[in-house]
Amino acid sequence: MKTHRTVSILPARSLLCCALAASLFATTPAMAQSSNATLRGQVASAQSGSEVVVTNIATGSVRRAPVNANGNYTIVGLQPGTYKVESNGISRTVTLSVASSATVDLGNDAPAAPAGDATTLDTVTVSAPMIRDVKTSEVGNTISARQIQQLPQATRNFLEFADTVPGMVFQVDGNGNTKLRGGASNASAGNLYIDGVGQKSYVRSGGVAGQSDTQGNPFPQLAIGEYKVITSNYKAEYGQISGAAITAATKSGTNELHGEVFYRYTDQDLRDKRPDEEENGKIDSQTKEYGFALGGPIIQDRMHFFVAYEGKENVAPKSVQPSAEAAAFVNQLPSNLASQYGPANMPFEEDLFFGKIDFEPTDRDRIELSTIYRDETQTANVGGTNTLAQATDKINKDKRTNLRWQHSADSWFNEVIVGTENSENNPTPRTLGNGIVYTYFQPRSGSTDIDERTFLTTGSAGGLNAQRKSQKGWFIQNDLTFTSFQWHGEHTIKMGVNYKDVELTSQDAAAVNPQFSYRVNGGSVEATPYRVDFVAPYTTPGQRATVVSPSKQYGIYLQDDWAVTDKLMINIGVRYDYEDTPAYTNFVTSQPFVDALYANDAENPGQPWANRLLPSGINVADYISTGNNRKNFKDAWAPRFGFSYDFFGDESAVLHGGAARSYDRNLFEQLALETSKAALSPVAVYFENPATQQCYRADRPCIAFDPRYLNGIDQLNTIPDVSGSAELFMFNNKLKTPYSDQYSIGITNQVGEWLTDVTFQRILSYDGFAMGLINRYPDGSYFQNGNVPWGEPVPGYQNTILGTNGLEQRNSQVLLSADKPYTKESGWGLTLSYTHTSARQNRNIDEPYGFDKATIGDYPFVKSDAVAAHRFVASGSIDIPWGVTLGAKLVLATPEPINTIACFGFTDPDGATCQQVGVTPPGSGKFLVGGDIWGYRTVDFQATKEFTVVGDFKMSARMNLLNAFNFKNYSAYAYNGFGSNGQFDPDIAINTSGEITYVPRSVVLELGAKF
Repeated sequence: MKTHRTVSILPARSLLCCALAASLFATTPAMAQSSNATLRGQVASAQSGSEVVVTNIATGSVRRAPVNANGNYTIVGLQPGTYKVESNGISRTVTLSVASSATVDLGNDAPAAPAGDATTLDTVTVSAPMIRDVKTSEVGNTISARQIQQLPQATRNFLEFADTVPGMVFQVDGNGNTKLRGGASNASAGNLYIDGVGQKSYVRSGGVAGQSDTQGNPFPQLAIGEYKVITSNYKAEYGQISGAAITAATKSGTNELHGEVFYRYTDQDLRDKRPDEEENGKIDSQTKEYGFALGGPIIQDRMHFFVAYEGKENVAPKSVQPSAEAAAFVNQLPSNLASQYGPANMPFEEDLFFGKIDFEPTDRDRIELSTIYRDETQTANVGGTNTLAQATDKINKDKRTNLRWQHSADSWFNEVIVGTENSENNPTPRTLGNGIVYTYFQPRSGSTDIDERTFLTTGSAGGLNAQRKSQKGWFIQNDLTFTSFQWHGEHTIKMGVNYKDVELTSQDAAAVNPQFSYRVNGGSVEATPYRVDFVAPYTTPGQRATVVSPSKQYGIYLQDDWAVTDKLMINIGVRYDYEDTPAYTNFVTSQPFVDALYANDAENPGQPWANRLLPSGINVADYISTGNNRKNFKDAWAPRFGFSYDFFGDESAVLHGGAARSYDRNLFEQLALETSKAALSPVAVYFENPATQQCYRADRPCIAFDPRYLNGIDQLNTIPDVSGSAELFMFNNKLKTPYSDQYSIGITNQVGEWLTDVTFQRILSYDGFAMGLINRYPDGSYFQNGNVPWGEPVPGYQNTILGTNGLEQRNSQVLLSADKPYTKESGWGLTLSYTHTSARQNRNIDEPYGFDKATIGDYPFVKSDAVAAHRFVASGSIDIPWGVTLGAKLVLATPEPINTIACFGFTDPDGATCQQVGVTPPGSGKFLVGGDIWGYRTVDFQATKEFTVVGDFKMSARMNLLNAFNFKNYSAYAYNGFGSNGQFDPDIAINTSGEITYVPRSVVLELGAKF
């Protein structure tokens, strides 16, 4: 493997407290985000005091529960798996899924228990039906082990199968990076819970720690048993989330020693061309994945171990090419620069390790110790207009350890978890030096401004690519469940608390590698640059480049699952979360800047400069922090309500619905900008046209170019205007926490072996974090001649960014699903899902910056760019002769809308000549019948043959055929215009040589062995 020199440039309450103490020291039970299953039911002719005994077939562990006077029993905290359930000589063998609540009645029609010791399992049939959780108000579904094992797959990311659930989208972009999104929410709104422990990213976007812009997997797929996807109306156990919740159960060792290994491979010779390879041929690429798992007994029936490892060695193909807007003018680029277009690639390596030991000293206690280690290295920032010289080296690590103790009693169950986490993400430019950007000037319609279209970017990556993001700390959570409370029905009452103490670190830039832009005009490059972008260091009171802050997080919840009758279930809960982040609350706004705000405005004598903001409805005092006038958000009360009604009492037709509120959190990398930006500020300086001594752009001040500016940051800092160009961020003193209100109503029907569901859900998201510009023209307006006031900052500074709440999104979805689970008898299984989405938002939810309007409140609601209007997924597997298993998956989606700023000769009342729009681009093709209505199409197949070598030792061969029909799922577009004379008439064309989503037709080969 090639190595590269890495450049080191990073600077080296009282109610909750009482509740926490009570929970920890009084042993209050817990099930926060639990992956455990709950088993309840009725025993026929049972007397009060009788006992139900539940035995795990694989591990031999035993759980017991009393039968009450009504003949009912409840057992919580069961690991997903197959169990023998028996009482009074009657038994059933059933399989419980992750995070489910199942009903198993032991009636007189159930088979009698085999004679002998209950822990002697020789006479027990391990094959057992899966008990499906249909009496739930949560919207979602479970991904089974069969689906994980038998569906075709492009990555080893176990979350790839989540898109078989209506409302979910799993994406693989042109870089091989993956993203999971629920509904129209952003990826950061979701959360992943592994064995009940949240993996939330507190600093970076992506929702899950380590999952921002990566080809890597959050967890070894070999270690995942199954998982549940909840798109809305989760119960009160779930915190720090406003999007989709994924709760996964890991595998454990059993009473038998089992192991497996796999090796998976593909390269450029086993795939079709990408669109950017049509002219020059294929670029070298590779996907190599391998791993093993081993588990077994340490003490029979008492202690077991399980370990898993997975590795990746990928090489993603990339092409260096002009932007879609500049492509039409590429003939003006000199040949020595055009020759730099062509193939490139981005290597990626990952190591993933998981280990677990479980110990059950008694029938009432279970102790688990587990650890996860993730280590990734990746080349990034290559492709598109960026040459290999612009590459960054990215390090991504995540380490976690959890210790869990579960204790069960006759009428309650308690779980306490103590753990640590250490996650870091550190991209760094590969080399030091100047970067060079070659551009074409294109006049902007309806404005005196111009658009700079990029041909090529070479030289070292800029200082904004040098970052350091990390979260490190420990937590404790305790959850208690009471199972025997009766009042107008049966109540299962859960309560829990959690406390986390983490150190958050964010650095978003370094003062290195200025980027000089040169205009290409008439077939040649102008001799001097017209612009330089760089990160400049400043000495500003209270500012520092690297922001480190403790964060203390508290959560408490109460949940009542109330079986009013054998038909009606009501779920009532409430959750409260509180977070203390001193980097925000203790921040002090620089006094020189405050003085500048209130100083006499030279353009408006006798008035302070701050008065320019009054026409926009902004009182600058709301953004000035003294260090003691800010409080953490205290109103994060989240009620949860749901119900299910079983019309006939046999789970064949169940009406379900709910209404809930759920709070997420503000990302620390955004909160930290208030402290860091005036210490390291991005600066853009424009230079005069040497032929005319005029500025290239009318809306930007400019200076004469001096060749010494090419000698680094120190020389650039001598530019007179730079000394007053510190960029400040000011955040509202009453920042809120983003949240969503979720509503749903639906019906589930059992039709033979098929389980169908029709659900309507409405999700309203509020208080997303948004940042706008403080600059104003002297009359207080934000626009003049259609131009934003970039040249009108607070005197003595560059630009100032105001941060506040205001991003909103409105999402309505119709979710349809039909599921026929695989059984050995039928030999096949099939899942169908369809989602119709109508979503609108006032700003791109993945983009917090909004400089095209005076305030976030001025932005209009437009079509959301997060999700397609129509999406259909079909997946299934079938056993065919010769011991071969076939799997297939079809995904169809209409084009995702685009959010952009469009200029078409229309002027808003506020003076804006360009408007935010949401427009649906053209489709890229058809499927079977109809026109080119689809924006995303793929059909995947897999075939697996297993061979018995000797005894229990088996080998397998598998072939995946991905994107079998080689559909081109284009994700890049050329904007040829949006109309004129005030008439919106978008002309958007597919960039057929640009990036695609997913992969071209590819064959992936896999070998495996197990015993």
